[in-house]
Amino acid sequence: MLYLDNAATTAVRPEVLEAMVPFLTRTFGNPSSHHTVGEEAASALADARVRVARVIGMRPGDIVFTSGGTEANNLAVKGISIAAALNRGARHVVTSPIEHESILASVDYLRRVHGFDVTALPVDGTGTVSPVALAAALRDDTALMALGYANNEIGTVQDAPALAAVARERRIPFHLDAVQAAGWLPLAGTDADSLAVAGHKVGAPKGTGMLAVRSRIPLEPLLHGGGQERGRRSGTEDVAGAVGLATALELAEAERVEDAAAVGAICTRFIQRVLALVPTARSTGDPLHRLPGTAGFTFEGTSGEAVLLELERRGVVSSSGSACAAGSDEPSHVLVALGIAPEVAQTAVRFTLPHGLRTSLDDVADAVAASVAAVAGM
Repeated sequence: MLYLDNAATTAVRPEVLEAMVPFLTRTFGNPSSHHTVGEEAASALADARVRVARVIGMRPGDIVFTSGGTEANNLAVKGISIAAALNRGARHVVTSPIEHESILASVDYLRRVHGFDVTALPVDGTGTVSPVALAAALRDDTALMALGYANNEIGTVQDAPALAAVARERRIPFHLDAVQAAGWLPLAGTDADSLAVAGHKVGAPKGTGMLAVRSRIPLEPLLHGGGQERGRRSGTEDVAGAVGLATALELAEAERVEDAAAVGAICTRFIQRVLALVPTARSTGDPLHRLPGTAGFTFEGTSGEAVLLELERRGVVSSSGSACAAGSDEPSHVLVALGIAPEVAQTAVRFTLPHGLRTSLDDVADAVAASVAAVAGM
């Protein structure tokens, strides 16, 4: 079985599992407990915070460990926006129509429950947000702009530093959803005020993640209780998960440049062969500014779900887009925002390669052959 759905989740790396085991067994204490067992756990948690901060390019005190990317995005979008409303009466949020559901649903919550105005930035046919359009959308009462670094369905990469510069000039907080970007793109140097990561996209377990948020940015907590994470996210911390996340991010960052080049070359070859051999195939996303391991297509005249089933029957596992929207009969909101007709958007298939050289040219040849056969059989 050739697994090409790594944007949904990756396998846990052996090094990560090995690093976590001690904190699931002998060093099992509550890091808030004031005794030797708890202090050992607290020391490991503090070390993990330092290691994550080093990869992110922020300070250890900026790191908030979460249960994953969805919680991190919710905490950033709701927490920063509500704090801005309380502190300065700001009730306007800027985002784009192609964001992950965790951002779009959080923004909609602010609109419905707290009366925020929402501006959805236009995107072009590749899913790119223009800094000029962003600048025009910002207002004096803008509480937050929240955008994705790289899109989870089409792989398009935004110019994060250019977008951050617009926000900085207007002194408006900028949240960057880096869940799909981690391991492929540099996380340090984006100049974002907050940044979300999910561990299971880079070889850590599901249920691990973090939000990095600069200390100058007011943040209203969503979870209340014992005041852990400097009062920003109450609840006993998952020490083993934090250690696993730190280990995974360090490994991914150490391998990132070489990894992206090698996987990108293989993925580009895959895209070229599918476009050449499947007459109805159309590539989605930006052909140049995209994640190295993402290959998205529409196959007009087919059923995307039927193609997926046929691909799996032929030994290739892929997806139709975001795993968080699996089971929905609606066409992808991302593809529709790109101007793709809803009936064509429903034919979409996404292939996402793993980090490292775990996919070969032979594997790509097999995936191409399976794609050609699957579409031909519709």
